This record gives sequence, C-alpha cells and structure tokens, in this order.
Amino acid sequence: MKSTQTTTTMYHKNTISVILSVYNTPFTLVKRAIDSVLNQEFSDFELIIIDDGSNNNTQNEILNYAIQHEDKITYLRHKNCSQSESINKGVLVSNGKFVTIIDADDEYKPNHLLSCLSEIKNLDLIASTTETIVHKEADYYVPDRFNNSALVHVDDCILFATLFGKKEVFKSLNFHNMYGADAHFYERAEQQFMVKKLDLRTYIYYRNNPDSHTARVKIENLNQ
Repeated sequence: MKSTQTTTTMYHKNTISVILSVYNTPFTLVKRAIDSVLNQEFSDFELIIIDDGSNNNTQNEILNYAIQHEDKITYLRHKNCSQSESINKGVLVSNGKFVTIIDADDEYKPNHLLSCLSEIKNLDLIASTTETIVHKEADYYVPDRFNNSALVHVDDCILFATLFGKKEVFKSLNFHNMYGADAHFYERAEQQFMVKKLDLRTYIYYRNNPDSHTARVKIENLNQ
C-alpha cells in the first residue's frame, strides 16, 4: 500500500523503506545483502528490490527468494536505466517514513537501521563512514568525482548506501545519472535540509569487488 498524503499529514505503513538496486550481481552477493536487511535488530521496515534489467539468471533467483519473504520484500523490474533511476523509482513506491539504500554487493551490520534511527533525531538526512573491506591499501581510494584521475579515501566520500533520511528529502531531490550521484545528492540536500555525516561504521562496504562501478572507473582512469 502506498503512503497517502493530506494537506497536513503523511501516513506511513513502515518506519523505514530500504531500497536495493541490482543489475547482474551474482545471487550469492545479493542474498547476502538481502539477508543482512532481514536480520536487522529493528524490524519495522520494507525492502524494495529494483531489478535494473538484469539479463542473467539472477532475476529468477531473486524473485524466488523474494516470494519466500513477501511479507517484507517487494520485487520490481524494469529495463536497464541506471542505479540512480532505479533508486528514484524505488522511492516513489516506498511507504516508509524514512528511506535508505543498500548496494547489492554490500551488507548491513545487525544494528545498522537502529543506529541510523537513533542518530537522525532532529536531522533530515545523514550519511556515514563504513567498515570497508579491501584486498590492499589502495582499495581504500576511489576516483574523485571532480577529477577522475585523482584519488580520495572512501571515508571522505558520501556513499549512496549510507544515506538515511526522511522520505521528503528523497522525493524532493532525485538522484542524477552520473558518477558521484550520491555526493551530488548530499550537497543539494545541504542547501534545503538539516544534514550531517557521522562516524557509524555499521554499513559494510566491499571495496574488494573488481566488478563494481567504482572499481571500473578507477581502472579506466589508471589505464589512460
């Protein structure tokens, strides 16, 4: 059921809507992400999975798994258009008071949603640092969005999946289809809402995945 709005009140079915966009990510990784949401200490959430036009067998495996947990999971599919557009569409169908994101190849610690809720308080949007999993020290560094040939530490970045905020923020500011869409979103939010970056580290970010979009951008620029 979608949330409805009157002139004074917005009604919500869940406290939190978690949005997961997936495109051809191996099911073992997607399942890890899904399970980390299902196993949260805080249970008043919905998980919206947006399949961004996967063309491998992942779509069938995710759908079958979603059916097993249909009290918590909504599975939607559209043709490939980008992670940003997928998240935007997920926001439109969400019914939570708050919205957050998880990448298909990452996971939450069990206290992640509860920690975010306890920190949001008088804020509209938060972002946080991550527990980052790497193969080597260089994996901590990603291309700067203003200069892809320069590198910045992930702790100094705004990451899609650490964003947690009121639904109104996400409805007001769509993600743009660009590298650094997360930081771009956060900077626009700063102009209209109360925002803050925190040192939570309850989100596990796997920077050791060579097939991630960030890894591909980094390799492309190193080869130039």
